[in-house]
Amino acid sequence: MDKSTARTAAFARRKAAHDPDIAAAGYLSEVLAGYRGVPLAGYMPMRTEIDPTPAMQEAAAYGPVGVPIIIGAGQPLMFRSWEPDCALIGGEFGAMIPEAGAWITPQIVIVPLVAFDRKGGRLGYGGGFYDRTLEKLRAAQPTLAIGFAYAAQEDKNLPLETTDQPLDLIVTEQGVITP
Repeated sequence: MDKSTARTAAFARRKAAHDPDIAAAGYLSEVLAGYRGVPLAGYMPMRTEIDPTPAMQEAAAYGPVGVPIIIGAGQPLMFRSWEPDCALIGGEFGAMIPEAGAWITPQIVIVPLVAFDRKGGRLGYGGGFYDRTLEKLRAAQPTLAIGFAYAAQEDKNLPLETTDQPLDLIVTEQGVITP
């Protein structure tokens, strides 16, 4: 199966699983509680992505939290400081980003995804932003990549490439998976 076909199937599973009214970030909050004060990056959910912001709000009480900013095609992401209720503006691809704030270097990155496998494989949107970013961060310091997704986004047969950066943990609304 090629990546395009895998993405189409995964988007359909994610859409079917998406429910903005459920509190899906409980297990993510539990994982992050073990890293209080460690700089982390989350993301502002788009479309049918699972929402990490409740866990990000809790983490912000203990240390710096950032969200990704797309600097340009083919470039790693940068992370701007985010706080609950900070002013947001529209960024690339419709993602909301902080209007202002300092740049941070996270040691933990909560990664959105289209599909995952239990070995730490991740299928993203195809731009390579998180792969480039994780590669750069990991070259400079230990960086924990936490995939956050609905359990229904699991796929046992992901079409992965050597440039795909692995996830260290996957957190779903149903629990924590350690590859």
